[in-house]
Amino acid sequence: MTLKYINANNLKFAYHEEGQGPLVMLLHGFPDIATTWSHQIPALVAQGYRVVTPYLRGYRPTEIPIGGFYDKATLVEDIAGLIKVFSEDQPVHLVGQDWGAIISYAVLAAYPVLISRAVVMAVPHPGQVTESLVNPKHIHRSFHWWFFQLPDLPEKAILANNQAFIDYLWSYWTIPSHRDEAHIQAVKDTLEKPGVLAATLAYYRAMFDVTKADPNLISVREKMARPIEVPTLALCGKEDLRAELMLEQSQYFNKEYEFKLVDNAGHFLHREQPEQVTKLIIDWLKK
Repeated sequence: MTLKYINANNLKFAYHEEGQGPLVMLLHGFPDIATTWSHQIPALVAQGYRVVTPYLRGYRPTEIPIGGFYDKATLVEDIAGLIKVFSEDQPVHLVGQDWGAIISYAVLAAYPVLISRAVVMAVPHPGQVTESLVNPKHIHRSFHWWFFQLPDLPEKAILANNQAFIDYLWSYWTIPSHRDEAHIQAVKDTLEKPGVLAATLAYYRAMFDVTKADPNLISVREKMARPIEVPTLALCGKEDLRAELMLEQSQYFNKEYEFKLVDNAGHFLHREQPEQVTKLIIDWLKK
């Protein structure tokens, strides 16, 4: 895939683009990169879609802003800005997994006119996440959220022993039979690039520290709290503990909404069961 660059929200983004037709934007999570969608891209292109997969803020080769913000409202402005640049005032399809899904929920609430249909994967609506923060098993499942709040130590732990920490997360969150060594190595290569690790951990540190949020985006945060008016499909691997949080989140959606479990899959369901997930995405977008 050819790497391209574009400016949006005062930042230079790297992205891959293939195909022609209605635009589908695919957003990756952590620890991951834009090439995570390698199984979905050819099928979407074959179905007549133009597919754009950006590297999120802080993930090189996207620019890492000096002293930049990484709060959710800033990430929402990034994606809204990218959509406006790419779409030429036409609504697009938005698909996100993990942090890509976290950002997508907020984009759908804040900027519904930009999106025609959406798919969110592996992470529940923020209303459900709030409830999970006092549940012991979900605290354990999301231990990295808390660990990443520490200064310095997470960076050292992640980079130690050929990033065994990243291997552990992928093993912990996927089914035992899943093997994805080449892709995981590409993720590690990205995290080793200057500034990337600090930037990616800044997403988590901004979750609980209001001083790390852009004070100029108060109106965006207000819009992010609205019910979602965009037709949305939520997917989760059946072996992912977060599935139980996603079972009861329809109250946050005012329009068409469906939730489906993907058998024999964990957190990275789009890579663990690519054919099944790709079909669900395409069927939803064409519905």
